[in-house]
Amino acid sequence: CQMSIARARQFFDALTLTPAQTKIADKILEEIRHRLRFLDEVGLDYISLNRLTSTLAGGEAQRIQLATSIGSRLVGALYVLDEPSIGLHARDTHRLIEILRQLRDLGNTILVVEHDPETIRAADHTLDLGPGAGEQGGQVVFSGSYDELLAAPHSLTGRYLIGELRIPIPSHRRRPRPEWGWLRLRGCTAHNLRHIDVEIPLGLMVVVTGVSGSGKSTLVHDVLYQTLQARKSSPGVLIHCAGIEGADSLEEVVLVDQSPIGRTPRSNPVTYIKAFDAIRELFASTPDAKKRSYTAGHFSFNIPGGRCETCQGDGTVTVEMQFLADVELVCEECKGTRYKSGILEVRYRDKNIHQVLNLTVREALAFFASAPKVVHRLKILDEIGLGYLRLGQSGTTLSGGEAQRLKLAAHSLHSEPSPGHRSLYIFDEPTTGLHFDDIQKLLAAFRKLIDAGATVLIIEHNLDVIKAADWVIDLGPEGGDAGGSVVAAGTPEQVAKNTRSYTGHFLARILSNRQVAAN
Repeated sequence: CQMSIARARQFFDALTLTPAQTKIADKILEEIRHRLRFLDEVGLDYISLNRLTSTLAGGEAQRIQLATSIGSRLVGALYVLDEPSIGLHARDTHRLIEILRQLRDLGNTILVVEHDPETIRAADHTLDLGPGAGEQGGQVVFSGSYDELLAAPHSLTGRYLIGELRIPIPSHRRRPRPEWGWLRLRGCTAHNLRHIDVEIPLGLMVVVTGVSGSGKSTLVHDVLYQTLQARKSSPGVLIHCAGIEGADSLEEVVLVDQSPIGRTPRSNPVTYIKAFDAIRELFASTPDAKKRSYTAGHFSFNIPGGRCETCQGDGTVTVEMQFLADVELVCEECKGTRYKSGILEVRYRDKNIHQVLNLTVREALAFFASAPKVVHRLKILDEIGLGYLRLGQSGTTLSGGEAQRLKLAAHSLHSEPSPGHRSLYIFDEPTTGLHFDDIQKLLAAFRKLIDAGATVLIIEHNLDVIKAADWVIDLGPEGGDAGGSVVAAGTPEQVAKNTRSYTGHFLARILSNRQVAAN
């Protein structure tokens, strides 16, 4: 059970039994070999058999389900996959595509929600939704083959795939600066890390790459982040490493993950970026509010005063159904508006507070054009591609990628350029769920953080992000026991020249395309 799937497959393939034993175990062995082969073929060869499912990434869990589906040999089924390429290195994408083709050839229909260009290219039929997001989306922009998609003038996806629009490779990269220094980890040993030393230049955009299971999350989360967090209370503490240098120059370490921004309907974008404070002040400053002695607090749904007390500002009431799942109903008292009727009578520019919370970010930018305090905070949401969100949209309805970008926006607002203030921001696959156009906006937000004196450290497989990095640390060369080493480190151009690096192989292809285009 401690073996990796690849080693277990070798073990059972090489297992020889006596004729009597074979008669008993033949069918069992056949099933074991089939199941291990399917797991191996979907790119999970590095995972040990006794690995807890709670420690698996979303993409890994999805691929295990895929392997199970192939093993069941179902025919006439509809499979719906939501971004199966999450957590997959470019080297392994073709293996996933081959699995999907096998499922199709058995007589099934495969419906995939995906942004990965290789998967889109392999599809028999493509549906492109848009043209924009949120209020600007919801239409079928294109339906047809891949070649037809490339020729579709109204498809943003097609324009990126054909190269008419592209995420550019930076004309120059930031270089490690002596005055910033380096963050150095010595003797990292957690999980499959092989006593490695890792050097991270500060003040740059640094991307940690490698095939699935190569040790990226272990290095960044289990070693670096845990050590830096532990040292806040106990300066000499080391977690899974023999030493660390350069940590004293960091004033703040922030892990920006894809966990929800809140667990109740009251958590929403406008409160998270603290724009709601300024909006409530505007309502409290109206003549009608002053006449009724309403303060800014009366326009909050988080505290008693102006909120509906029946639903306590949620807008919904949860009814417990004992043996059935709880049912969420719209509050009968406030009809989902969250506020008492008197509060809703107060208007700012002909809209009450409930109507304002129903505006999208983009609509609110025009509505609050004369209120710079509000515009300053909302503008960054639009810049990172979240202009379609409604101000009062429940945080529980946001996807992981949306939650992560919302956190990025909040941190960007707090990070004013300061030569002396140095922060480290850690992101784990921030491109999950993002279109090419959204990635472009995300990279601009990263640059803004760096200009404000931050170091941005990213675990990523997306080549558009890797090619835009200032520095790349590539782990591997393989996953599991065959990984855990630093294969290459340097600029994308330097990593591209390393013949041992799988990431370098794909980078070389991209960088050579730039050279051809330049000529």
